[in-house]
Amino acid sequence: MVAAAIPAAGEAQAAPAPVAHPVVFFEIGCKDRARTSQFFTDLFGWKMQENSPLSSAIDMAGQGGVPGQIVALGHEPQHYTMFYVEVEDVKAHLDKAVALGGKVLVPPIQIPTGTFAWFSDLDGNMIGLLKKK
Repeated sequence: MVAAAIPAAGEAQAAPAPVAHPVVFFEIGCKDRARTSQFFTDLFGWKMQENSPLSSAIDMAGQGGVPGQIVALGHEPQHYTMFYVEVEDVKAHLDKAVALGGKVLVPPIQIPTGTFAWFSDLDGNMIGLLKKK
């Protein structure tokens, strides 16, 4: 019964269990980083910090959101949205995704902040894996 799971008034509520593999980062791919950054600044009030000629970090400090970035790779894919799921072993989760019917799009790549990879799910949606250092 669902009602039994709802604490009575004044009853202490247990803290929710942490998510095993949380979404920890997102990217929005585009052709024109400056134009796209301005669009999201105007739309949502996001503050941007230029990382490089290819990317702008979306500053979520104090806003409670998941950090992200606007990226202009200069090659395909140019139009994408991606979220990254934190895992303890990128290769193992990539292998598991393939075993479940997914497809490797970008194999594990080491970056200064850890390791990432991209895969597609059963419907072709791109999803990132990230292991932080």
